[in-house]
Amino acid sequence: MSASEILEQIRRLPPEEQYEIAEKVWAGLGGKDAELTAEQTAELDRRLVAFEKDPHAGIPLEQVKAEMRQRFGW
Repeated sequence: MSASEILEQIRRLPPEEQYEIAEKVWAGLGGKDAELTAEQTAELDRRLVAFEKDPHAGIPLEQVKAEMRQRFGW
């Protein structure tokens, strides 16, 4: 079975199951233990400094999730 055939089958599943599969694939690829590049580390450091300056400037997680569900159907 080709990758495109597998993806087509996954797209037929409910969003919750698609997300579960994505998490399992990512974890199997070492996603939780993957090392960050220097650029990624610098960006996270920059974001942490910005957050520490104004922790209320961000968007609540529930709002982000709602926007993603609306935009992507997740």
